[in-house]
Amino acid sequence: MEETLKILVVDDDEVDRIAIRSALTTAGVQMQLSEVGNGNDAFSVLSVTAYDCVFLDYSLPDRDALTLIQQLGSSEIKVPLVVLTGQGDEQITLQLLKAGATDYLSKSRISPETLSQVLRNVIRIYRAEMQVDLANQQLRETHEQLICQNQELERQQQQIQMQNFKLLEASRLKSLFLATISHELRTPMNAIIGFSQILLRPKFGQLTRQQADMVERILNNGKHLLMLLNEVLDFSKLEGGGLDLKAERFNISKVINLVVSEMRSLADAKNLSLLVQTDLQNPLVFNDPVRVKQILINLLSNAIKFTESGEIWVEVKELPGNRVVIVVQDTGIGIAPRDFKHIFEAFRQVDQTITRKYPGTGLGLAIIDSLVRMMGGKIFLESKLGVGSMFKIELPRQITLPTVAAHAPVSQLDNDNDDFFCPAKNPHQSSSQSRKANRIS
Repeated sequence: MEETLKILVVDDDEVDRIAIRSALTTAGVQMQLSEVGNGNDAFSVLSVTAYDCVFLDYSLPDRDALTLIQQLGSSEIKVPLVVLTGQGDEQITLQLLKAGATDYLSKSRISPETLSQVLRNVIRIYRAEMQVDLANQQLRETHEQLICQNQELERQQQQIQMQNFKLLEASRLKSLFLATISHELRTPMNAIIGFSQILLRPKFGQLTRQQADMVERILNNGKHLLMLLNEVLDFSKLEGGGLDLKAERFNISKVINLVVSEMRSLADAKNLSLLVQTDLQNPLVFNDPVRVKQILINLLSNAIKFTESGEIWVEVKELPGNRVVIVVQDTGIGIAPRDFKHIFEAFRQVDQTITRKYPGTGLGLAIIDSLVRMMGGKIFLESKLGVGSMFKIELPRQITLPTVAAHAPVSQLDNDNDDFFCPAKNPHQSSSQSRKANRIS
């Protein structure tokens, strides 16, 4: 061995100690050898000094080796122990090994070769056991750390759950407040609008031009405020799950033409061209006509609001898979790509300042998105700053919500009109064709 080993010999027989020293020296072991003659001295030395190996005589004057090994174990003193036994002591070796001895050797077999081999094996075994003990200790520490981390994660999860509960409760209270205040404000607003309309009728008295202008401003602002209140009320119902679709079979082309006619005056006020084209082999759909109309009104309102010059066109056509698509395109200010992911968020506008040029609640697109999802459809956006925007709404011909089945089963629809679900013959008419459409008078 190249390293210098610290070795302790515990034996009351000086001849035996000399024999061990001589054998180790002859074997070429580099060592610092210490010797004691009884168990008490051995325990004292091992309590303060670490040794690479201890050769321990089984029979000591004050105690036997088994008692000393048990005492060392109780004091958590670990050291490689080779018990030297006399003739006839082999029957207790198993007991010694169980108590903590690393190996044993009969004194009659002591020789340089045997002692050197036993020494090497004992040190190798002891160091392997120490590595295992260290690994086990690290595993225990890691396990304890994981337990602490799991406890901390559970505590954080409980906090998150509590915060989520508070957020949900706050959201519920907000929706309830919005619904309540919107409902309460609509009643006096309807009265303002109604009385304004009465005042403008000639049979109730002729107003001066200035008076009529002021009443018309009251009426127009009242209608605008009522529209904003309706948006807030619809959004609160959508958010709280209190809005149901009332499906029926209707002509979607007629609904689109009606909405375009209603919105034309707003487009004319800004000198905008408002075009529409329908390309449907079968214009009948099964959906909520009021909500389809609301979607189109919101899209056209936004298109007119954000378009200063040019044109706005509406196109409806068929798609494969019993679907229809409604396209609203404008030549307005456009939307930056970085704002695409926020554009359908509630109360979100590209310009969030109080001095923004374009007023509104920021709920229009959020309501559209929620309604389209309820109908089982999809909404797509294409836009470029300074060029314009295109919103594309894809809807199934027949919505599949539970309320639909209650109003009209699929089998009944098929029996009533065999052409109701006919696929489109030309589902890919280009947008350029729609721009050539004639204006509806």
